[in-house]
Amino acid sequence: MDTINPAAETNQPVELVVDGPLLVFGGCYSNLEATLALRVEAERLGIPPQRTICTGDVVAYGADPVETVALVRDWGIHVVMGNCEESLGSAGTDCGCGFAEGSVCADLAAAWYTYADQRLGEADRAWMRARPRRLYVRLGGRRLAIVHGSVERINGFIFASTSWTEKSRQIVLAACDGIIGGHAGVPFTELREGKLWHNAGSIGMPANDGTRRVWYSLLISTPAGVEIRSIPFDYDAVAATCKIRAAGLPEGYAAALETGLWPSCDILPNKERAATGQALQPHRCLWNSASGADAVTLSVPPSAHAKFSDPDHTANGERRAGVGLKTLETVWFNTGTLCNITCDNCYIESSPRNDRLVYLSRTEVRRFLDEASARDPRPMEIGFTGGEPFMNPGFLGMLEDSLIAGFRVLVLTNAMKPMQRARTRLAAINRRFAERLTVRVSLDHYARERHERLRGPRSWQPALDGMLWLARNGFNVAVAGRTVWSESEAALRAGYGALFAELGVAIDADDPARLVLFPEMDSDEGVPEITERCWNVLGKSPDSVMCASARMVIKRKGAERPTVVACTLLPYDRAFELGATLAEAARPVKLNHRHCAQFCVLGGASCSAQAVR
Repeated sequence: MDTINPAAETNQPVELVVDGPLLVFGGCYSNLEATLALRVEAERLGIPPQRTICTGDVVAYGADPVETVALVRDWGIHVVMGNCEESLGSAGTDCGCGFAEGSVCADLAAAWYTYADQRLGEADRAWMRARPRRLYVRLGGRRLAIVHGSVERINGFIFASTSWTEKSRQIVLAACDGIIGGHAGVPFTELREGKLWHNAGSIGMPANDGTRRVWYSLLISTPAGVEIRSIPFDYDAVAATCKIRAAGLPEGYAAALETGLWPSCDILPNKERAATGQALQPHRCLWNSASGADAVTLSVPPSAHAKFSDPDHTANGERRAGVGLKTLETVWFNTGTLCNITCDNCYIESSPRNDRLVYLSRTEVRRFLDEASARDPRPMEIGFTGGEPFMNPGFLGMLEDSLIAGFRVLVLTNAMKPMQRARTRLAAINRRFAERLTVRVSLDHYARERHERLRGPRSWQPALDGMLWLARNGFNVAVAGRTVWSESEAALRAGYGALFAELGVAIDADDPARLVLFPEMDSDEGVPEITERCWNVLGKSPDSVMCASARMVIKRKGAERPTVVACTLLPYDRAFELGATLAEAARPVKLNHRHCAQFCVLGGASCSAQAVR
């Protein structure tokens, strides 16, 4: 049973006795995304707040000081006072990091400190003042001291290259068997003479190793000794970077999150400075029970299976989250993956040559419309996507059939020549069904240069011409944009709003149904897997995910008939093929793909118009 003495809300040393794995990390640095990702990881591992310790500096370089403090306080973990808590809690004039006056680090720190100091309230400052300067943990028969910098100085820098003589002296001063410190930002483990010095690294800033990963540690008592694991993890660094830039904080901090390289190496000793850009590796070692023995290095075992390979369990053995079909609200039709243009980072790789999904016929679509009409309750919305739907020769008939059947209809298009060639018939359809038809135009940015960076040269003006024609002819027009740019959502919406005003188009850029901003997805292996535990940690419900209310009809090249898949983003993965009818496809979906995490659960996005109204 974990116990703690009542000194937890004072500056006096706290004594913690644990009987399970201990999670330790340093430096949230106002990086809300990294802090949230670690909380999810701790929940996944089943490690409670009582066995989770932060070595201080919850607030520093990032854009979310107030929100990060609120998250940490709500989490209920142990936090050692860092120099940033000391300074902000007592209205200090600077962060107290120990940077040399006039150094690049000192100049950069002045900017973030002013930013955070202007935003934190008294309740948060009082919480900071109450943090203990030292915390003791008894684990596996050993007594560990957790400090921020060094035992003597809250802002003392202890690196791997710091002499063992100095580390040993600090251990003696703390009257313990080992020390876990923070502040320095680079993880390491050193075991000599039966004693330990360990730094878990920080989660708010990469370790200057040229990767975006950040680090935490696990300490686990075993019969052979205390096992120490240094573990990297990934988080939404793009969102955190965009926030830093939007807040006007130093560019060096934003660049560091992108590149994994610090804006200055002023504080680093020569050995650590020489290792700049060299990717650190996860490691495990055993602090064994033999007096005077050094560490026993343990290999890092590979996962039992690769991520997203098992429909029921994650790579770490946790039960994978699943989503049941609550109500079928939207039936999507992918009219075929052929498109008149090739876009960079298209979700389903549509192009003038990609015919992996062939054209649906009007007869095939009508069969599913009939089935949808017979359902109770029947879906509210029909969605058409591609490729470019207007390239399918039967599309206008499918559109008309859907509207005649009484459904609301959403059409996704680039509004270029394929659509513009259909103006006469499309306008006639809209005159009959304007109240139930929405056309969403893909405009990847509010500036020509950035839109064409993704969609190709000479793609901007045709898209604008198509959008303007729709708006001037009484269509209900929406726009879909991208968030790949290093801009905040507020900045993007303001930019689109200015463009719409200039063009005289009545689209409310602040309405998420009229301007949909889709999250970016890449193939980075750091995408987390969503477990059953994640719903409570993230404060989300399975019902909020797209596959709880939608299905998509596709037809694979060479197939005799269409099939139904879980969602618009996964037309190629046969694991998400659910059946030949809507009824067959009503079964639950396991979130066994990176898109499930990036787009739906963490990105909070949906392709449907219904989901964002």
